[in-house]
Amino acid sequence: MSKDVLLLAIESSCDETAASVVRNGKEILSNVVSSQINVHSKFGGVIPEVASRLHVENVSVVLEEAVKNAGITMDEIDGIAYTLGPGLIGSLHVGVIAAKTLALAYNKPLLPVHHIAGHIFANRFVDELEYPLMALVVSGGHTELVYMPDPYHFEVVGQTMDDAIGEAYDKVARVLGLPYPGGPQIDRLAKSGQPVYHLTKPMNDASYNFSFSGLKSNVLQFIDRCKRKGEEYTPENIASSFQESALTLLVGKTVRAAIEYDVKHIVLAGGVAANSRLRSMIQEEFASKAPNVKVTIPPLWCCTDNAAMIGAAGYYAYLQERWGELNDKASPSMELF
Repeated sequence: MSKDVLLLAIESSCDETAASVVRNGKEILSNVVSSQINVHSKFGGVIPEVASRLHVENVSVVLEEAVKNAGITMDEIDGIAYTLGPGLIGSLHVGVIAAKTLALAYNKPLLPVHHIAGHIFANRFVDELEYPLMALVVSGGHTELVYMPDPYHFEVVGQTMDDAIGEAYDKVARVLGLPYPGGPQIDRLAKSGQPVYHLTKPMNDASYNFSFSGLKSNVLQFIDRCKRKGEEYTPENIASSFQESALTLLVGKTVRAAIEYDVKHIVLAGGVAANSRLRSMIQEEFASKAPNVKVTIPPLWCCTDNAAMIGAAGYYAYLQERWGELNDKASPSMELF
């Protein structure tokens, strides 16, 4: 396409109100994020009703700032990309209504985007994507292996059968008395420990599916048993033991899937992609077992929720004319397609 495509993107699936202006799916003209983490950390997790109310308060300001920072006008925008799902219904609803309002007011096409597609395409800000591609999606709500034979064609080849890995991290952190969000806390604590405790092995079978509930429960039971018996345990070693068990499963299945599907490129996506041990482990394992596969590790800002990633995915939706409708509704359980 010779003409530049300028998209205004909106993300509000959980506890960040975000807006961005992106040119051609890879050039960020503005990227504004209003985080609610300081509010929700007081409760030890995201409170959906609080999140949606804060989105209502913030969305107009964030949108106005994104357009202003980009140095453009709404007349120059070619479309409105927004997160249709999955996520918290109330949070999603705010972003969906904002996108529809702008589309109607300025006569712009709507581009509904899957939240996970956004995380995957965020890698395009730092690297050209090569196909076929395999994405390891890891977050508080998702743990999936997604095969992409070409742009905007998604096939989920493996997924968690119970807890997402980010959810397991948060629950283990909570029992260790660590603040929310737990993932970064476990990662930090594990650096001072050793994986000396023998924990339940996660779902290490021939499939590409994952399971973390048994591992999580084993950690909780171990700590409870120590407390009942008056035995000491080392939080740093628990964090390290849990993390090594969980990530060994993740990386092992990812390498195996990449080899079987003969992919050219592997990318990390989602909040847990910020985990320092995961980032180093996946590079080490691919270097030794699949050195011909290109590996992209997104920068930390790409891992957390933002609207620029929705603009990146929305660009391909625009090229394929996957238009939305004014009667589309927020889809909290939206499937990746």
